[in-house]
Amino acid sequence: MQKVEAIIQPSKVEAVKAALIEAGITGMTIVEARGHGRQKGHTEFYRGREYSVDLLPKGKVEVVVQDEMVETAIRAIIAGARTGKIGDGKIFVSPVAQVIRIRNDERGEGAL
Repeated sequence: MQKVEAIIQPSKVEAVKAALIEAGITGMTIVEARGHGRQKGHTEFYRGREYSVDLLPKGKVEVVVQDEMVETAIRAIIAGARTGKIGDGKIFVSPVAQVIRIRNDERGEGAL
């Protein structure tokens, strides 16, 4: 099992969610986050004063999938999130040692 985490633009969260569901991945966690990568934020004016916005709003989508579904999840995330511009985001893949369904103590891939 693998955990696929994507940090994306908040405006792309719904498109990524729809792409994952279409790919057959229905279990996911979506979180509002703030951060920055290479774009480093920007400056804005508010009431005549300039200030720096260095933590930008982001969306974080997390899915845990069977090993054979990792590439499918990655392709779905890219299809939903890519604009071709800086700030599209990143995808991280990491192994998951164990999954346990709290309701009935089911373990392993069956708990997904």
